[in-house]
Amino acid sequence: MKLRSGYDVLKETNILGISINNFSKQEFLETLVSGVVFTPNVDHLIKLERDLDFFRVYQDADYRVCDSKILFYVSRFLGMPIKEKISGSELLPDFCHHHRHNESVKVFLLGAREGVAYKAQQRINAKVGRDIVVGAYSPSFGFEQDELECAEIVEMINRSGATVLAVGVGAPKQEKWIAKYKHQLPNVRIFLAIGAAIDFEAGQKRRSPRWISEAGLEWLHRLISEPRRLWRRYLVDAFPFFWLVLKQKLNLYHSPHLAVLSQEAYSPQEKVVQKVGR
Repeated sequence: MKLRSGYDVLKETNILGISINNFSKQEFLETLVSGVVFTPNVDHLIKLERDLDFFRVYQDADYRVCDSKILFYVSRFLGMPIKEKISGSELLPDFCHHHRHNESVKVFLLGAREGVAYKAQQRINAKVGRDIVVGAYSPSFGFEQDELECAEIVEMINRSGATVLAVGVGAPKQEKWIAKYKHQLPNVRIFLAIGAAIDFEAGQKRRSPRWISEAGLEWLHRLISEPRRLWRRYLVDAFPFFWLVLKQKLNLYHSPHLAVLSQEAYSPQEKVVQKVGR
């Protein structure tokens, strides 16, 4: 369990093999000075069940904060209550507001369709009252497979002087991109995987009313807003989630990946010693 300035030990909630940090939003904003931040929700947890590489990347994150009111309620059902939902769509504007007077915080936005990230940059800076967002780029579709474009993005971020990178290109693409390229971004101290937050800040998508979000029905609002894109995620892919949660409640759940990662953790020498010891 990792230590962070201001807090001796982070209390965590485990849902389907993923440890979720138990912060209030204010605690998290005051604690976050460096590291990689992911925002798990139901969609992430289902994808993590099926994608070992995604699971590896998730385990290496410094922070995993609850992005979903459903996970918030599930944590209570499992007897490990999370203090507060900290969604990626709210984290970006709240983070910028929290650091509005901190000149060392300079944000680069990566994500959304052409022109949208730049629009989000302008709107955030206007709300904050300073140029806290120093750069923005909307990558092409499939950019993560284009080494040339990725190299140009890395150079662009480094030139901007950004100390914070907010990536909103959807899971698991955004988390895997951060894991692959973070070591080439020496000036960036904080990496935020924020989903559709850039679209929200640009005004391209409408957030659900607060009462809908607090009731755990934000997924329904998004489904109604984008039915063709999201119907499978919310009506098909998420269905097994509740069965898996019930299995965890009954102590019958076993992560499909933890055994693999435990085996990989042994060095070749350790494996030989273990075999001889038998």
